[in-house]
Amino acid sequence: MPTIRLPRADRSIESYTLAPPRGFPARTERPLTRIAFAAAHMVADPLAECDPWLAPAIDWDRTIAFREHLWDLGLGVAEAMDTAQRGMGLDWPTSLELIRRSQSAAKARGGVIACGAGTDHLPPENARSVDDVIRAYEEQIEAIEDLDGRIILMASRALARVATGPEDYVRVYGRILSQVKQPVILHWLGDMFDPALAGYWGTADVDAAMDTALSIIGDFAAKVDGIKISLLDKDKEIVMRRRLPDGVRMYTGDDFNYAELIAGDGQHKSDALLGIFDAIAPAAAAALAHLAEGDEAGFHDILAPTVPLSRHIFKAPTRFYKTGVVFMAYLNGHQDHFTMVGGQESTRSTLHLAELFRLADKAGLLSDPDRAAQRMAAVLAVRGIS
Repeated sequence: MPTIRLPRADRSIESYTLAPPRGFPARTERPLTRIAFAAAHMVADPLAECDPWLAPAIDWDRTIAFREHLWDLGLGVAEAMDTAQRGMGLDWPTSLELIRRSQSAAKARGGVIACGAGTDHLPPENARSVDDVIRAYEEQIEAIEDLDGRIILMASRALARVATGPEDYVRVYGRILSQVKQPVILHWLGDMFDPALAGYWGTADVDAAMDTALSIIGDFAAKVDGIKISLLDKDKEIVMRRRLPDGVRMYTGDDFNYAELIAGDGQHKSDALLGIFDAIAPAAAAALAHLAEGDEAGFHDILAPTVPLSRHIFKAPTRFYKTGVVFMAYLNGHQDHFTMVGGQESTRSTLHLAELFRLADKAGLLSDPDRAAQRMAAVLAVRGIS
């Protein structure tokens, strides 16, 4: 197995020898007993002539190929979400093109897909009232539904900015849910992922916010497939999933505690809509296949070593987790470069990437250790470690 020089926090350099990969299957043939969406990243085009901070440049072939990889594993694709740098480098016109291409690829592949609809095309200076927010949601939903897309109703920065209390959320969500063509997945994203979403549902009190969200779901249960919550608080998720109406799913977005939440507590369980499933897709699919066969021990045997990696990738500032997700795709050969829209490959330190490499190796997630070591060494060389 290859050996590589990796930096430590004390500024020393260690010789690190990789372990053999676990060799997870590239395809899942067995039906799964959990719905599992991976929030997929997009692959930037490093050779495009543009200013990366100002204009997104996408490698469409590699971006769609990665989604085909996820579908082959039996996972669904949550498209144009924050993992794809939505609102953080990826604008709405490019998001819609991404959705259009992914919808077409999903139909050809028989893949499951759901697409993020939000209000990110609404300039802050034009978001003066909840009516402006409603119109913005309606515009994106109409565009996605015209493509026969299924909706993930994303949390809105504009709504968080203009709402004066819970009643404004009730009004906006009630208006939108009354119009959608098929049941949607609601998306409650905590401010650790996006500081602009602080106080969502009209209050900083999470329990009171949950009450508002549940009241909306209760009024429109037939229009809600489920809700994804990303609060990194497993106890809040467990409380909320117990209170959901029959037939409404809890999609865990907890990248710290996903294994135990998906396994469930004997009475309730969570399905999944996770950014980390982009980075650990083969392991996630293999673990879910074990769970489908009633082998919970095998499920945890595979997923338990991935949790320290996920917690590292999603450590504060959590909004920079996308850098780790793309770095994993680079190490595992899904793209030939470590370049991101908006130059976000620079948001994590050299030490952070080195520890990510160690944790990915310990979880058996580096599919080709020689390639991974060579690519890690290339990144370190640029950062002054030869």
